Amino acid sequence: MRRRVTEAAILTHTQSPAAVRQWTCPHAQHARHGCVTCYQASADADPELPLWEVAVWFTTTRPIPIRALQDVHRHGRRFTLDQPSTPLVYILSGQVRTGLAAEAVAGMVGFMLQNRHIVEEFNVTEIRAVHT
Repeated sequence: MRRRVTEAAILTHTQSPAAVRQWTCPHAQHARHGCVTCYQASADADPELPLWEVAVWFTTTRPIPIRALQDVHRHGRRFTLDQPSTPLVYILSGQVRTGLAAEAVAGMVGFMLQNRHIVEEFNVTEIRAVHT
C-alpha cells in the first residue's frame, strides 16, 4: 500500500496560488493559521474518512511548561506535543480523520488555537500530513 505524503515548509515569502489552494481548508483558512471548526469537526469524524498522521512544527516566544506538554498527552485524541533539542521549537503530532490534508493540518493547529492555555503565541514553520 502506498502512503501519500503532503508536506510544506512554510516560507516567509508569498506562496503560489496553487500552494495557497492546496493548504486552504474548507472553511477558507490556511492550514498554518489553523481552524477551530476543522478541529471540532474532526472529533466526530466519519470513520470512513481517510486517517492522516499530521505533524506541525512551530516556534514560540516563551518555553512551554513541561506540565503543559504532558497535558496534551492526556487530551484523548492521540496528540503528542514534544520539544526537539532546539530551544523554543516544538512539534505537535497526532492522527486526524478528515477528507483533505489541509483540513487535517488546519484542525491540528486549530487544537492549539482552542487551547491557548497550552500555547499562547506560536509561529508554524513546517507542516506534514501522511495519508495512512
